[in-house]
Amino acid sequence: MIVSRFAPSPTGRLHAGHAVSAIAAHDFARARGGRFLLRIEDIDGTRSRPEHVAGILEDLAWLGLTWDGPVVYQSARLARYQQALDRLRARGLLYPCFCTRADIAASGSAPHGPGGAVYPGTCRSLSPETRTARMGQPHAWRIDMAAAVAIVGALDWHDERVGTVHADPLAQGDVVLARKDAPASYHLAVTIDDAAQGVTDVVRGVDLFGATDIHRLLQALLDLPTPRYHHHPLVLGADGERLAKRSGAPSLGAMRAEGIDGAAFATALRTGQPWVGFSSPKA
Repeated sequence: MIVSRFAPSPTGRLHAGHAVSAIAAHDFARARGGRFLLRIEDIDGTRSRPEHVAGILEDLAWLGLTWDGPVVYQSARLARYQQALDRLRARGLLYPCFCTRADIAASGSAPHGPGGAVYPGTCRSLSPETRTARMGQPHAWRIDMAAAVAIVGALDWHDERVGTVHADPLAQGDVVLARKDAPASYHLAVTIDDAAQGVTDVVRGVDLFGATDIHRLLQALLDLPTPRYHHHPLVLGADGERLAKRSGAPSLGAMRAEGIDGAAFATALRTGQPWVGFSSPKA
């Protein structure tokens, strides 16, 4: 059976870009007689808010979307993430990173990959003695990407629009798998949860295309199945830029409060019609 999901973070209100992803994942499953799941990615304890969770549920109902089974919360699944980290650590694939964002920016040597700045590997070269002495300091856990790639070898994954994609996780650098302020990173949690929930098809924005290389690597390391991927174009604002919370994109809640009809808005997004200053995704 086809299983898709929508997995927002309750760190703010949903906007039209989120609506496109939710509708695309929902319609993909419904058109094939499958299941559509809702997962709340709430492991960021400093930014996740209960009122945002309530807003997500209200927004989806306003759009006319329904999901199957109970809502899954990542905050209830921390033990699974820790088990995965322990497995990777036991294989010598993780190392503690004490760098701050300012440290990385000041290094002046951070290369750039598909997703932006790539970690330059500063803490990878620390001696065991130095690491032990600094373990009382705040630190994240990064994966030694070169060592991981050496273990799994060449990897592929499938995208609906592109076809077979040859994964290049090295281009993403030694990404964080456990943050200083959260027990798991997006990359680790989403990979584990998709497998645990039996997700067969991941429908999400093209901005996460490069991240899929990392997820494919983690699937290989943790013996997890690889779903099919469907990366849809993004919703753009009137300025041609991607809609985002930080750019002041109007929330679905605000649109609802203005009396906009949710079903009509969803239809506009499905059919590619412009809506209140937004341009819909273009193939």
